[in-house]
Amino acid sequence: MQPCLLLILALLGLVSASHPGSAPHHSQEVPADAAKEGRKFIYKVVNKYRSYSNAQWHCQNVLRGQLASVHSAARNTELKKLARTYTYSPVWIGAFTSRREGQWGSQWEDASPWNYANWAPNHPHHILTTCTTLSPQDGLWRSKPCFLRRPFICQY
Repeated sequence: MQPCLLLILALLGLVSASHPGSAPHHSQEVPADAAKEGRKFIYKVVNKYRSYSNAQWHCQNVLRGQLASVHSAARNTELKKLARTYTYSPVWIGAFTSRREGQWGSQWEDASPWNYANWAPNHPHHILTTCTTLSPQDGLWRSKPCFLRRPFICQY
């Protein structure tokens, strides 16, 4: 590819600025929430666009973790800042909303308690099963169709 075209694609976030075609991982170690018994997690922003299920597969099979769960406003702010460092696109986090036994509810992929939420107005949607993005701009969560391709944050 022409260097000029690569630069334009990198600025648009369609390829990595450092190594086109690679999947950069950006990490930060931070203390886990009290719900996780003081354990530390490493959080990685994977700035490669994947569907929710492919993002979860990557977190599990490449990093031996999960899509990130968020249990406090402080953690939400940390992850928003981490994501914003590497992308302007909303990132998948490990929450989904589905209907079970006639009731809509949200849950975490890692089966941790649902004890915090930061939904944008009119979210989550209660039409079909949706997956959750975190906005690097405002830190709000939005429900999106799970087949959309987004960058994501893993915890391990």
